[in-house]
Amino acid sequence: MSILSRTPVARDLGIQYPIFAFAHHQDVIVEACKAGGIGIYGGTRKTPEEIREVLREIRERVGDRPFGIDLVIPRGMPEHNDREAIEAELPAEHRAFVEYLYKKYNVGRPTKPGARSRFVRSEEMARRQVEVVLESDVDILALGIGTPKEVVQQAKAAGKKVVSLVGSPRNARYAIDAGVDIIVAQGYDAGGHTGQIGTFSLVPSIVEMAGDIPVLAAGGVATGRHVAAALALGAQGVWVGTAWLTTKENHTDPLILAKLLRAKHEDTVISRADSGKTLRQIRTAWSEEWEQPEAPTPLRMPYQDILVGDLLGAIDEYKVEPLMHSPAGQGIGYLNAETTVADIYAQWVREAEETLAAVAGLREA
Repeated sequence: MSILSRTPVARDLGIQYPIFAFAHHQDVIVEACKAGGIGIYGGTRKTPEEIREVLREIRERVGDRPFGIDLVIPRGMPEHNDREAIEAELPAEHRAFVEYLYKKYNVGRPTKPGARSRFVRSEEMARRQVEVVLESDVDILALGIGTPKEVVQQAKAAGKKVVSLVGSPRNARYAIDAGVDIIVAQGYDAGGHTGQIGTFSLVPSIVEMAGDIPVLAAGGVATGRHVAAALALGAQGVWVGTAWLTTKENHTDPLILAKLLRAKHEDTVISRADSGKTLRQIRTAWSEEWEQPEAPTPLRMPYQDILVGDLLGAIDEYKVEPLMHSPAGQGIGYLNAETTVADIYAQWVREAEETLAAVAGLREA
């Protein structure tokens, strides 16, 4: 038996390896489960109907293996899914800057709304998404932003495990008080929505706060050595997103994949330009344009979503290479060849076990 299988969180979930694979394509989720880990589907930009269908498909493909879904439920969102109301409040300066980007990069007009603008991130939409998840047989509900106590209680009453991603001790306290089952301590290195505290500083402090609640380490995890380091910091496993972007199962656009494979650790930047929330991504003309002195300050979520959502959709639709980008953590520098989910699991488990054995050997030397 692998030493990774002995962690309490692995035993509790009935998985071989406590490597949680967060991804937006169901093929990654399925292969992660089959490899002995657990997949967590990023569903926050999907409609309730789409969530229902993808959860059904994943269950059919993984059988009784556990898997989860991640939703974002930030505080302070508008009550209703009303795009017109949001658009009416968008400042003229911001609208003009978006038009400038369309013209400068010769971006064609979108034929459909973008992923961020097809609906408004609102209380109404969050309730509908949660309802579908609670009605399903998915095993885990992960909350990427926000940990509403009522949602945690509803999910646990429905037999789901609840995971909360936190980037600071303050956010961890909210999660603990809400009654979550697992906490992901996500350091500054991480891709996507990330905080200001480095992984090595954050993880041990959250482990100490959490007591008997299992903690997973996230942020910069890109090798088996990182998995071993996470266990040394007191975590019971890892939460990983960036690594799956370079797998065949993620079906990453070839233009974006090429950028990811070329990227070094220093080629990521934190920007609010996509959603209004901090988002670590690979540096491209998109992030650089929003850093210029003449660029307006990105709006708060969900106003920035609606401001740029259709433009982002058009950039991908027409393959406007300079502006095409992807969330990615600083661990992207380790990922320089396209691979598969199964190969990553096999390599990381082997590396983690070798690293842990080497450390144990030092005690006997």
